[in-house]
Amino acid sequence: MAGKTRKRKKIRYTKLTIKLSAKQKQSLINYCIARQTTPNKLIKKSIKRYINGFDKNVPDEFYTSEKQLDLFN
Repeated sequence: MAGKTRKRKKIRYTKLTIKLSAKQKQSLINYCIARQTTPNKLIKKSIKRYINGFDKNVPDEFYTSEKQLDLFN
């Protein structure tokens, strides 16, 4: 007998909009066609480093004071 399956937790998504010029959009579409991917996947893969792992807190190394520059790192 199969056990009772648990219902999966519903994933909530948020819509994010960015503005691109016509040239930038065409460039993005051409790149995606050449790499056989979608613009959404390409953008998510590009910003994965910044969107994964910071949901609870941000490590101290990513904070900068207003008087500190990142020129010398």
